[in-house]
Order: sequence, then structure tokens, then C-alpha cells
Amino acid sequence: MEVNDALVQQLADLARLEFNEQEKTAIRGDLQRMITFVEKLNELDTTDVKPLLHLTADYNVFREDKVMTTITREEGLQNAPAATSEYFEVPKVIKK
Repeated sequence: MEVNDALVQQLADLARLEFNEQEKTAIRGDLQRMITFVEKLNELDTTDVKPLLHLTADYNVFREDKVMTTITREEGLQNAPAATSEYFEVPKVIKK
């Protein structure tokens, strides 16, 4: 498939985009490379390849949630550079 100025302009009009001549030239080259790549993919023999939706047969593999005791709040805060009895203290990042 040949990518020409008319095709680039048609695509730009459909997408409601405006390009100068330099941008149109770059886009024309990019589109031509993409189409060439897709044409190469079309040459592949895929007759024995089954269509897939996912790369693996695994789908939505989840584990059961288990409630377990980990560390206490005090243990979690003990090595913090600044903390109250319940929270980490961090520098203010929002300016008013």
C-alpha cells in the first residue's frame, strides 16, 4: 500500500489534526514503515496457530485471602525517622 499526501491529509481530517509540511513528511514515512511491517506479518503462515486471548492458559488466577498476624503497629513504626504513636510523619509536600 502506498502512503501519499492525500492519505495523510485524509487521516488528519478524520482525526481533526493539522500538520505542517514537515510533519506530514515525517508522518508519511512513519505510516509507510508501519504498513510495510504489517504487510510482512501478513506473509506469515498461521494455519496451525490457534487464536489466543491471553499468552498463557492461566486466567484470573487468584489466591484466597487469609487473615494473618504480621507485625504490630509499634514494630512497624519503631525504625521510622519520625512518627507519632500511630502514623509515619512525612515532610509536607502540598503548598497552600
